[in-house]
Amino acid sequence: MMIHNVKPEAWDDYVGLISDYYPKVSADPNYKMKLFGSWHTDIGKLDQVVHIWQYDNYPGYDGSMDLRATDPLRNQFMKSLRPMITSRENQIMLEFDFWYTAEPQKLGGIYELRTYNLKPGRLLEWKIEWQKGLLARKKFVKPVGAWFSQIGDLHVVHHMWAYPNLYVRKEMREKAWEIEGWNKTSYNTVRMLNNMHCRIMRPFDFSPMG
Repeated sequence: MMIHNVKPEAWDDYVGLISDYYPKVSADPNYKMKLFGSWHTDIGKLDQVVHIWQYDNYPGYDGSMDLRATDPLRNQFMKSLRPMITSRENQIMLEFDFWYTAEPQKLGGIYELRTYNLKPGRLLEWKIEWQKGLLARKKFVKPVGAWFSQIGDLHVVHHMWAYPNLYVRKEMREKAWEIEGWNKTSYNTVRMLNNMHCRIMRPFDFSPMG
């Protein structure tokens, strides 16, 4: 996962830059990486962009990084990008084995990215509880993916959901409480947290998951 905090005055130039460059990289067979999705924040920290890339495991990541270092198109992209942003950060994440990442598709609507900062040592418990909790939630909402950090900020879990709009989100979240077991998952997992954060996002037109 990569996060860009964009200067408001550079927004249009930034969107034009990534809309041109990212699809090219994703389609290049020499890079062992595919763009899963790119979104901008509607509610949360504004002028913030989230990109998720999928790599062919660690060898795919290492090979792609080696290729980028000598790619003149990449170097020109970074030269153009840096003046447009105030900061950027990334994480290496793995998906949970009980919650596979959705295939890229055009769903429309909004995406919710919920980020949980867990107390150290609680990840296995989180997984066990959410294996049960997902059964309740996916009856009403499209689960897009769930990942946990491996490199970068540690003890971090991300869940992504897709909704047509905020009203449907409200309705679907309320209905989950009617399913047996969901209240227990919620009660048990909240005690594992240091803090949590929620973003409501919209996909860019070029985003494969959009």
